[in-house]
Amino acid sequence: MKLRRLGKTELQVSEIGFGGEWLERHPEEDGIDLIHYASAQGINILDCWMPDPKSRDIIGKGIKDNRRQWYIQGHIGSTWKDEQYFRTRDMKYVRPAFEDLLRRLQTDYIDLGMIHYVDSRALWEEIANGPVMAYAQAQKAAGHIRFLGVSSHNPDAALAAVESGLV
Repeated sequence: MKLRRLGKTELQVSEIGFGGEWLERHPEEDGIDLIHYASAQGINILDCWMPDPKSRDIIGKGIKDNRRQWYIQGHIGSTWKDEQYFRTRDMKYVRPAFEDLLRRLQTDYIDLGMIHYVDSRALWEEIANGPVMAYAQAQKAAGHIRFLGVSSHNPDAALAAVESGLV
């Protein structure tokens, strides 16, 4: 598996990553086996934007024996409410969702704390100067997040985030 340096970090991540968005639709054992198989093939980066408990539990069980070999990308602002995905910047949901992520992944840190789904420059400005960024920075200072990033489908918003120096 070829590795590449990830952005401004020193992390050497596999060119192919593991995204487990579909894990909740399959038997737990299959998901765990697939995570083990991906690791055996040299895949070392895993994205967990999904807030559903089943996916997070499967990932936690799949990585527990070799956690240090994985770079985990977890999302801040992707939460679980009323038994479904709920994107929010409300700290009464953001904080417990992040704590749940760490608990279910059976780890005390993630490598990449992604501010979830920032699709406008205005939203980036709101986040950059608000409680979500303050929380993310506090988690980084406490060692629960190694690097901060942003997930976006909007190049203008992503560029604003990069230019801010916060991610």
